Amino acid sequence: MPHFTKPAEGSWTEHYPELGTAPVDYTDSIDPEFFEAEREAIFKKTWLYVGRVEQLPRTGSYFTKELPSAGPGTSLIIVKGNDGKIRAFHNVCRHRGNKLVWNDFPQEETAGSCKQFTCKYHAWRYSLEGELTFVQQEGEFFDLDKKDYGLKDVRCETWEGFIYINLDPNAIALVDYLGDYAKELEGYPFDKMTEVYSYRSEIGANWKLFIDAFAEFYHAPILHMKQAVKEEAEKLAGYGYEALHYDLQPPHSMISSWGGMAPPKDPNMVKPIERALRSGLFGPWDKPDIEGLDELPKALNPANFHSWGQDSFEFFPNMTLLIWEPGWYLTYNYWPTAVDKHIFEASLYFVPPKNARERLAQELAAVTFKEYALQDANTLEATQTMIGTRAVTEFPLCDQEMLLRHLHKTVADYVKEHRDAAAN
Repeated sequence: MPHFTKPAEGSWTEHYPELGTAPVDYTDSIDPEFFEAEREAIFKKTWLYVGRVEQLPRTGSYFTKELPSAGPGTSLIIVKGNDGKIRAFHNVCRHRGNKLVWNDFPQEETAGSCKQFTCKYHAWRYSLEGELTFVQQEGEFFDLDKKDYGLKDVRCETWEGFIYINLDPNAIALVDYLGDYAKELEGYPFDKMTEVYSYRSEIGANWKLFIDAFAEFYHAPILHMKQAVKEEAEKLAGYGYEALHYDLQPPHSMISSWGGMAPPKDPNMVKPIERALRSGLFGPWDKPDIEGLDELPKALNPANFHSWGQDSFEFFPNMTLLIWEPGWYLTYNYWPTAVDKHIFEASLYFVPPKNARERLAQELAAVTFKEYALQDANTLEATQTMIGTRAVTEFPLCDQEMLLRHLHKTVADYVKEHRDAAAN
């Protein structure tokens, strides 16, 4: 018997009949040709989250973003202009194609502040708005009009302080792409949570496999049982996992879950250091005293459950936004580099601490979550290896893995549409 109410159809999966209930073919995670099609159909055509507005605090602030997912070498400059507008440009000098902004190593991302961009090769200069402003020995060129050689711009828009880019100039507006989730999350105090802990890692697994791990918590009582004390871990393993609510707004999805109570009902449920610092896997126990947390936006806790802990939104193709009841959030990003590899980025966002204890509480949450995520990473590298043998490529998925069905179906639909368009 389910612990929580399911739709009238009897399951969340059957509530969305287009998903089906048959085993799911995972060949899409091991086929190099399919991976290249994903690059063209998805990562060159959809809105991709690249950062927060807080990374660009003043005029001239910039950061670069490597986008191997859209093709080897793809690199962008994200910059705040003199007019306060955030823009994105291809990181390519218009003279001889040198990478425009980089430090010691061309393949590494960088950030800083400047009044203009100057090419290291021949000193061509560009304004913060991408205009070509200076050409070394301009008189040596033939019929050169600087107006024709500004930086190549890229679609760049923001939502609630999240910066997105799209390599397709004909793409729909960001807010329309994000749909109702975006509208129903507006007003959450993202802008107050500016204390950030970030990490990144290269994962030896297909990007979809890693999203799979964060789109279901069916595995949590088993894979992550050492995150709890022995007695609590055994109880959770016996209880299993069920979500409070699932929702699909194609191509996006969400899962709402219990847990993350702050503080826990029984302090003995958690480890001594968690009791001492009043923090742990679910973040600091003490909710920050800021506006915007008492009356939550419509999208959060859609089941209106008293023990609600967190909601996880999968913004297709490669961003997870996870909002926790105690008043903090995190983002995951997945940047595929090959059919069996991707760059994983995670950032945790808190209200700035007022004292040392609050700082330590946040640091404990950050290191605990890093361990939590990399447990998934280790497991999924093993998954990638085994799927790669093709001994088994179809797998049954339970009702708590509904979002996995949705992800793989969505990817297949995008690739099919792209291939059909190319064939006509």
